[in-house]
Amino acid sequence: MTPSSLLPGVRPVRREPARRRRPVLVRPRPGHPTEVIVSHEGRVLRAAMGRSGIAALKREGDGATPRGRVTPLAALTRRPVPLPLPQRPARAQDGWCDAPASGRYNAYVKRPFAASHEALRRADGLYDVVVVTDHNQRPRVAGGGSAIFFHVSRPGARGADLRPTEGCLAFPQAAWQRAVVPLSTYLIGIDPRPCR
Repeated sequence: MTPSSLLPGVRPVRREPARRRRPVLVRPRPGHPTEVIVSHEGRVLRAAMGRSGIAALKREGDGATPRGRVTPLAALTRRPVPLPLPQRPARAQDGWCDAPASGRYNAYVKRPFAASHEALRRADGLYDVVVVTDHNQRPRVAGGGSAIFFHVSRPGARGADLRPTEGCLAFPQAAWQRAVVPLSTYLIGIDPRPCR
């Protein structure tokens, strides 16, 4: 699967010389049931996760963030953002199908689209940066969860808290602007240490 087959029109990125990148570790934040601690190469960030926490068996509409290995593939942005991923500007007709019965389930669609879908350009700013991941892509399982993205978080009532998502990981706008959101493979709820 290429980024351009996933999101039509994305431009490839000039890659830096290959080096082994450590995975991004994601674990629940103690005392905050809908937040995670994201750590990568010495940097630690907070992010919002799904309202139902982390689940090993992700189902469409359950509000859970999937446990497992998730890799970012491509991005849509409202304004240019320095990301090491293929990307393009988000357009009003960009959508993502979330209807399990559709043949386009968990895939890019051009709006208007008859089946249920999400608009990938939103007025509320949550998708000012939206990173498409490989969750439930190969094989694509109907009902196995769709639209698991990394995107901009919605601040909570007190400003400092992060409001839960429908299953995505959401980072504060400032983290995207400072280009500190890690974009290598995420290990969500998985201990990377070998078993003894």
